[in-house]
Amino acid sequence: MRFTSAFGLLISLVAAVPNFEKRDLAPKIPDDAVIVDASGSQAGSFKTLQAAVYSLNVNSSKPHSIYIHAGVYNEQVYIPPLLSSLVIQGETNDTSSYHGNKVTVINNISRNTVPNNDLTATIRNWSNNTKFYNINIENNFGHTSKNGQNLAISANATNQGYYGVQFIGYQDTILAQTGKQLYAKCLIVGVVDFIFGQLCHGWFEQVDIRTFAKGYIVASGGVAPGDSKYVINRSTVAALNSTVPSNSTYLGRPWKAYAYTVFQNSEISDVVNPLGWSPWNAATPNTNASTFAEYNNTGAGAAGVNGPRAKFAKTLKKAVKIEKILGKDYEDEWYVDTKYM
Repeated sequence: MRFTSAFGLLISLVAAVPNFEKRDLAPKIPDDAVIVDASGSQAGSFKTLQAAVYSLNVNSSKPHSIYIHAGVYNEQVYIPPLLSSLVIQGETNDTSSYHGNKVTVINNISRNTVPNNDLTATIRNWSNNTKFYNINIENNFGHTSKNGQNLAISANATNQGYYGVQFIGYQDTILAQTGKQLYAKCLIVGVVDFIFGQLCHGWFEQVDIRTFAKGYIVASGGVAPGDSKYVINRSTVAALNSTVPSNSTYLGRPWKAYAYTVFQNSEISDVVNPLGWSPWNAATPNTNASTFAEYNNTGAGAAGVNGPRAKFAKTLKKAVKIEKILGKDYEDEWYVDTKYM
């Protein structure tokens, strides 16, 4: 099953607009960038992102850069482990926001046809030290009653940063799987467990989370203490449109026994159920050793506004510091772009 073509239009109609500070309105194309141009009009360019990625020397110690001209790219992209860093920049009207993005990479694979979650992803990023800017990444397979996993991104390496990116899917939109990852000023759209993973410490800064049916946002999957930690900070949670009923979404549920998810300093609408959090299921709740917490959230769906949260959830006395997730020297890390923080 796939979304209708009107789904892309809905993204441009998202009601809540984050508080971006304007900076460079259009990115400068690096002199040494590999160019992707769907029209093929630019000499020396590639018509697909995958072809551009495959042109990179995986053993080179020189930093890599790819620039994508405006267009819709219907493809699945695999980024193999690279020895050096990689920046992928999409054409945009405004680098400070996802709203001006002009590049969409889209595919429609689900677990019905492949053996694991990673292979459903529109972009499979297996390389350390990568940064993405201003690209819309979408899996438009939609909903199915069985084997419905359909990823937009499979982020399977450490030191990855995503800035001004739109992630659009239904189930398991973002697999934040490995190492340290940062998502800033992005749009994240889905319904079921659409931020999930097992071995990642992920920080989500000023992201807009949108859902369009009954479901769950985060599914943390740590099988040992400290394996998986997700913190959503200074962000918004809301329905994608007015057809989504109130109280229909949960902030998260524990995929495995040691889940860890915190929402803090965020605006939460009434799309979130008053309980806030859900067990994994009746047979395997996974709540005893998991951490589900909130701090300083506002809005009609914030803790305590319409009733108590689930008994296994808690309210923190102070916010989780980013250093706890990304490390004390995170600002010095190459993949961290502090202009988006």
